[in-house]
Amino acid sequence: MKPHLTRRSALFAFALASLSLALPTFAQVSNWKIDPNHSSVNFQIRHLGVSNVHGAFSKVSGDVVWNEKDPSKSSVVANIDTTTVNTDNEKRDGHLKSPDFFDVANFPTMTFKSTSVKSVNGKLQLIGDLTLHGQTKSVTLDVDGPVPPQTNNGKTVSGFSATGLIKRSDFNFGPKFAPPTVGDEIKFTIDLEVDKQ
Repeated sequence: MKPHLTRRSALFAFALASLSLALPTFAQVSNWKIDPNHSSVNFQIRHLGVSNVHGAFSKVSGDVVWNEKDPSKSSVVANIDTTTVNTDNEKRDGHLKSPDFFDVANFPTMTFKSTSVKSVNGKLQLIGDLTLHGQTKSVTLDVDGPVPPQTNNGKTVSGFSATGLIKRSDFNFGPKFAPPTVGDEIKFTIDLEVDKQ
């Protein structure tokens, strides 16, 4: 074999080896777990067309896969415990848990599963399937974050907020109470703190 071919083969092999070592660095795919103790879902709905009722779900769990190089390949799954609904009114909360609304006995969990992630005006946008009261519809969430990771008690943590708007009528949710008694539009924000796995 000619010497220059040997050198060329050696250089080619070195280049391939260097590329294979660099790939994991560029991939930057990480897995995160939603921290139920520092995550929540808040919502707002119009009452009688004159005031806003605010509420929250205090228990959220799930997983996030974050692709730093290509956020469009990231994903989010969030499970919301509907039994934790709270509007600071015991009678109203009991009604919300009844078959008239969340029917928590049959539907104790509301779920969001992302189907795509894209960048819009420099911010991320999550599109996914929301399952509420046995109905699944596509919703779009505007994302604030994720924030730069921090170290807390030896754990790497991060977080983000996602806001969206849904219509009760799309989910056949609370059909006995038509607007303006209870507004059709529900504004909501998902606040998540996530722990790196």
